Amino acid sequence: MSAAATPYVLKTAADGVVTLTLNRGERFNALSEQMLAALQAELDALATDPQARVVVLAAAGRAFCAGHDLKQMIAGGDAGAGPSAAYYNTLFSQCSKLMLSIQQLPQPVIARVQGIATAAGCQLVAMCDLAVAADDARFAVSGINVGLFCSTPSVALSRNIGRKEAMEMLLTGEFIDAATARERGLVNRVVAADQLDAEVARLAAAIIAKPAVAVAMGKRLFYQQLEMGIAAAYQLAGQTMACNMMDATALEGVQAFVEKRKPEWR
Repeated sequence: MSAAATPYVLKTAADGVVTLTLNRGERFNALSEQMLAALQAELDALATDPQARVVVLAAAGRAFCAGHDLKQMIAGGDAGAGPSAAYYNTLFSQCSKLMLSIQQLPQPVIARVQGIATAAGCQLVAMCDLAVAADDARFAVSGINVGLFCSTPSVALSRNIGRKEAMEMLLTGEFIDAATARERGLVNRVVAADQLDAEVARLAAAIIAKPAVAVAMGKRLFYQQLEMGIAAAYQLAGQTMACNMMDATALEGVQAFVEKRKPEWR
């Protein structure tokens, strides 16, 4: 199969877990226009897939994702039209739409990270709901090293870690290791590389054991309230809990708790 015919994103599904694998390992899974479009199409399809309970975002090869395809960017796209503000606005809008789609999915998304995650690749990790990293993984927002401040990655990064820690990464372009990423809140768990799949599977199984309706409702509320003032956040949270409590799943769960038995989820 030619490189052009090789899928940019591979999709597998088993027991409610859908794995999307960035499939340009030889290019460090750079977010080219084609990669962005392929991943966007998969996310759009998953948004209405009732069989998908958890999404795992993985990557082939030695790296998770090295960010945007700089060669394509400087050429102004595959057509080679050259740099233009219109081209860059379109590209970054495409990327921002993808990042928001991850957050807007009803299913939790787990990043499975090996190797490096840099610039928009680090942004991709930050936008996932959860992240599990190999102990030799490294993270950076390194655009500043080529004169390009990682502005769009800064949006996700600053919503994961502290301001001063985020600014240090953005201003220096320096890498942090997996242990530091976990300490700062960029990833949830760090394991040996040969345990990465098993740890992701354990985390996914813990989520799948919970009712899908409550998970989806909770994920939506979590991100909405973060952008609100505290009074509005409490109002929305209260409305969400009221709706959640009226759902048959929650009624069964609470009744089972009262009766000291295991709930029978539908």
